[in-house]
Amino acid sequence: MHLEIYPSIGVESQITYRRLNECLIESCAKVNYRTYLADAFAWLEVREENSIHAIVTDPPYGHKEYTDIEKAKLRKGRGGVWRIPPSFDGCKRSPLPRFTVLDKADIAALRTFFSNFAEQSMRVLVPGGHIMIATNPLLSHYVYLAIMNAGFEKRGEIIRLVQTLRGGDRPKNAHEEFYDVSVMPRSGWEPWGLFRKPCEGRVQDNLRKWGTGGLRRVSDTNPFLDVIQSSPARTEERRIAPHPSLKPQAFMRQLVRAALPLGRGVILDPFMGAGSTIAAAEAVGYSSIGIEKDSAYYSVATKSIPALVRFMPNGINGKPGGALAAAKRPKTNSHQAGGRIRRETDGRTDRPLFRASERF
Repeated sequence: MHLEIYPSIGVESQITYRRLNECLIESCAKVNYRTYLADAFAWLEVREENSIHAIVTDPPYGHKEYTDIEKAKLRKGRGGVWRIPPSFDGCKRSPLPRFTVLDKADIAALRTFFSNFAEQSMRVLVPGGHIMIATNPLLSHYVYLAIMNAGFEKRGEIIRLVQTLRGGDRPKNAHEEFYDVSVMPRSGWEPWGLFRKPCEGRVQDNLRKWGTGGLRRVSDTNPFLDVIQSSPARTEERRIAPHPSLKPQAFMRQLVRAALPLGRGVILDPFMGAGSTIAAAEAVGYSSIGIEKDSAYYSVATKSIPALVRFMPNGINGKPGGALAAAKRPKTNSHQAGGRIRRETDGRTDRPLFRASERF
């Protein structure tokens, strides 16, 4: 264990590295990853410039759903901004934030939140470094504009094709009268914004100097695609990492792997939650840093990350016939290759996976 300190947001200007060593916030130091119980903005404020190679994160959409009041309601199963769906066919469904309840003040707070995030990200990312950020169709425009206004280039969106139970409901308290009406379409996709800090010169020059500027290909013949078929995190994975916004390892490992085009550098998740990004980075052999300010979720992450690293996304975890299933290799042109637990280099013996300066 390694002890570091990070004061709460609001005193960022007073933070120094010497001051950080005076607080007793527990940090978990590992070979390839480090996690901090800290406020993301306080941590970013004191992080050295040009020291992170990619950010992959699923942030809170502003503040409201992760305020202490709303989290208390969530943990009690009483809703609030969180929609607690009823059980269906004996299956207990996960809570979902109701983003349609956000008012003008909430939207203003959301804009401020992501503007601060983008400004700090611009400072700590190396030139050519990417942000991959989860959002949703209702709020993505607020998130994207804030990031672009900070100077990032929008490089597209990664579409996660996932069938959820969000949307598709009939009018509240009038579902029998308007049986053939849905208030909103049933969601079948999740957008991830893709942004890049401007390169220094040409992409090839930036790759040589910083190791960033592009995305890692799936194989020699197949580039990384911007549409990925995915399923929600299943019961077994949620049992390992109980978090309302958990993303499955089969999906996260594909994103994380693509984020470092040369397979080296440091991945940051400033809103770590249960640690799915950090586990994905560890699974594919990347260095990573995770920040989480909620002590309960941080405790979950410290326990769940090692288990998620060992988790086999194809569902063979200790099940009969698992060894045979594990022996089957994915097709070389399949994104499943990114979901496997494997540590890779680019096949060249003269290029190390990491340089000394690219760890943490």
